[in-house]
Amino acid sequence: MNPKMSPSLDPQAATARCGLTQIQGQYLAFIYAYSRIFKQPPAEADMRRHFGVTAPSVHQMVLTLEKAGFISRVPGAARSIQLLIPPEALPILR
Repeated sequence: MNPKMSPSLDPQAATARCGLTQIQGQYLAFIYAYSRIFKQPPAEADMRRHFGVTAPSVHQMVLTLEKAGFISRVPGAARSIQLLIPPEALPILR
């Protein structure tokens, strides 16, 4: 952590307090950024392209994030992912 940065402003500390892993934080940051830019949540295919992973990997991450209570979604409904944690708890998208 940057010694001049207060712990309350440190994005990694905020992410850790929420119990997120680094990759979970990146997926959530992507969902947030994509939703802000395009005015709709990303499809799993958008996440697959961004992270360069397989469709089953993205789907498993979505299920993991949902089970952990970080997102909600409507199964079978396209672009239904909604963040359940505040944006300030998210890391910077890399």
